[in-house]
Amino acid sequence: MTLSELRFIVAVSHERNFRRAAEKCFVSQPALSLAVKKLEDELNVVIFERSRTEVSLTDIGTQIIHQANKVLFEASQIKEIAKLGSNQLNGTLKLGIIHSVGPYLLPEIIPILRKSAPEMPLEVEENLTANLETQLRNGVIDVAIVALPFEVAGLQTQALYDEDFSVVVPTSHHWANRKTIRPAELTEEKVLLLNSGHCFSNQLVQACPELTRKGEVLQGNSLETIRNMVASNLGITVLPSSATAERYLSPLITVIPFVKPAPSRRIALAWRKSYVRSQALDKIIEAVRAVDSLYIHNVAI
Repeated sequence: MTLSELRFIVAVSHERNFRRAAEKCFVSQPALSLAVKKLEDELNVVIFERSRTEVSLTDIGTQIIHQANKVLFEASQIKEIAKLGSNQLNGTLKLGIIHSVGPYLLPEIIPILRKSAPEMPLEVEENLTANLETQLRNGVIDVAIVALPFEVAGLQTQALYDEDFSVVVPTSHHWANRKTIRPAELTEEKVLLLNSGHCFSNQLVQACPELTRKGEVLQGNSLETIRNMVASNLGITVLPSSATAERYLSPLITVIPFVKPAPSRRIALAWRKSYVRSQALDKIIEAVRAVDSLYIHNVAI
């Protein structure tokens, strides 16, 4: 069994086609097919079911591909360690971040990182928590900024900051002059939330479970789209405090805090326990903690 053979079977599992897999691996199709058959014979299993029209994984093949991905990732870490040498801040960092954090935190931390780690540009993947978890476990991204709880075997987290939620209403709304809002009052209104796959919406429903039973809830694809729908007088919404900073506000909307203790969330950095660039992790944590904001509250390490 060789790393090349593992790369070949992973390529076939992705492409579901031997010719395309061979092209991806820069080898001839006969050479790739022979290597895959050799590995199957060595393991005494059938990894792929083949027909004239398609290639599919067997049950045991699925397990083997999963393990092959792990082996190939760990092998790549050897090259990563050698490439970095003594400078862990030299080279791209693949950062995953949830949709409800990315647009508000990234503009704050990137200028800080440009000074503290100028040779470490960020390659950003903005996605849902579930997708970031998969990408993090499979080595597609290096680290992720997510909302807690985020307990996944093999991954480690460090809490970064807490932020409260606030109610956002059109300036013509009958709540516009209110000083505070109780979470239970949301059931009286048409509330605009992110689609249910977003952890922010799930956290809000946990804070106000009556919403799913009594409230009128509409869903949107991004917080900025929802903010604009509120401005157009379609309904009200709830935003994290980082999204209610002054530069994001509009004369058409009003931000109202919840009654204390307000619903809130805790944002954290997550990474694989085997990840080798500890200095890069430190720089991300330092950058977030250096953000000068009245809206987020750093969590002690």
